Amino acid sequence: MTQPASVPTAQPDFIAVEKLFKRFGSKHALEAVDLHLAKGETMAIIGPSAAGKSVLMKCLVGIYGADSGSIYLDGDDVSRIGAPTRPEWASRIGMLFQQNALFDSLKVWENICFRQIELGTLNRKDAKDHALHLLGLVGLAPESADLAPNDLSGGMQKRVGIARAISTDPAILLLDNPTAGLDPVLSNHIELMIAKIAEQRGTTVISITNDMQIARTRYQNLMMMHEGKVYWSGKTSDIDDAHNDHLTQMLNGSSHGPITMRTGKRDDNVYA
Repeated sequence: MTQPASVPTAQPDFIAVEKLFKRFGSKHALEAVDLHLAKGETMAIIGPSAAGKSVLMKCLVGIYGADSGSIYLDGDDVSRIGAPTRPEWASRIGMLFQQNALFDSLKVWENICFRQIELGTLNRKDAKDHALHLLGLVGLAPESADLAPNDLSGGMQKRVGIARAISTDPAILLLDNPTAGLDPVLSNHIELMIAKIAEQRGTTVISITNDMQIARTRYQNLMMMHEGKVYWSGKTSDIDDAHNDHLTQMLNGSSHGPITMRTGKRDDNVYA
């Protein structure tokens, strides 16, 4: 007797964001944002400038608290800055910031293993050895370890930031434009490395990217944001059947469509 085909069991949410709102003064940076991602899955977030992508990242990592709505990480409610589980999750999240956020007063290797040095989980010798290993992963020579961040190009600083983000083997990796300023060959190398980390270590990865080809081919899921709202979210394999005007315009880089250029002053660090 033929057995019925088994139906794949849906994986529980490792990251669950429900109706998240964040406002700065009278400006809504996030409006009713939902995000659901299983453990070990990867997601690319795309959208024009001032879409709220970086604000969402900073809410996830705990820099900003939610005005309303919820953020659950593996079942723990971390919606507010003072949430009891926030300190524990701070050690389980690696983040690459948009402007790299390296410490000018520290050497490159000290930047990479800053958290371990501060917490005393690695002595300085072991920390430097670990940093040297990570520098190799991101394509930087060992000699760069003893340089200051200001001695590096913008692209090299970006790679140091990535090395620091993965230095603690995080459960969640948040990346704000990890390949911005890098050449196509190095961009591909970095994205392959990110995919390998997710696959081998079970790391859940969310990455903001302006590279539509990378968004399509390197990530399992995709979210399209505009003016603080989510206009499309789903599997990258479903993009071609989405029939969503915002998504189509963004992927094609067209000047025609519902996304229009924002004019006037804004704070790029807040509304990116």
